[in-house]
Amino acid sequence: MSITEISSRDNAFVKELRRLSRESGMYRKLGYVWLEGDHLCRAALTRGLQPKVAVFSKSFWPEAPREWAQAAPKIVVLDDALFADISGLESPARMGYVLPWVADVQVLSGVPTVVLDRVQDAGNVGSILRSASAFGFKQVVALKGTAALWSQKVLRAGMGAHFALHLVEAVEADALEQLNVPLLVTSSHRGDLIHESALPWPCAWAMGHEGQGVGPAVESLAVQSVRIAQPGGEESLNVGAAAAICLHASAVSALK
Repeated sequence: MSITEISSRDNAFVKELRRLSRESGMYRKLGYVWLEGDHLCRAALTRGLQPKVAVFSKSFWPEAPREWAQAAPKIVVLDDALFADISGLESPARMGYVLPWVADVQVLSGVPTVVLDRVQDAGNVGSILRSASAFGFKQVVALKGTAALWSQKVLRAGMGAHFALHLVEAVEADALEQLNVPLLVTSSHRGDLIHESALPWPCAWAMGHEGQGVGPAVESLAVQSVRIAQPGGEESLNVGAAAAICLHASAVSALK
């Protein structure tokens, strides 16, 4: 285990961390992701992942738990001001991990899946990943036009759900033919009410663009369309909220 102290903002490693923190798709170019904060780092370790580098602020390093430091073969200690400079948080965390990243390109067959069809808000995407993990879904397939799954905003909103899911991103709709489970979609104006519907398990739920909904290419593959009861009269639900309702309904149905 090697320890390196860095105080220069012009250091090459620091520049890469800054790009990972601020540019949503940079992980695809560099081949690793930046996990900032003890919650995400603990979640990764719990799932058996090994970071490439453990990064600590200088003030926190003397009191950092030994298991956090021993998880990585290399340790970098940054001046507090430097850590704050590369942070994407209003209140910077005091530690983080650099985790190797390799794109998953194979859509798994026969497993409960969530399909994201051009869902563009990072907060919505992260929220849906959390719901997917909580309700027993094993895979998320993000079509082209969806927010980058491993961007900092999605990682923070996902709260560690990434490490429990098989994630495939930037694919075309024809990749969904590999799912081999029934595909379901929601609609505000047609289909049976979800609480009155027989829901298959395993299945795939498609969640669409915040304004346009699920596109024609995905909808043409759906075997069932359902509506969510809205007695309060709102025109539509936020896609993150709609996903939570649908995925919970499937989880409950699977337990019956």
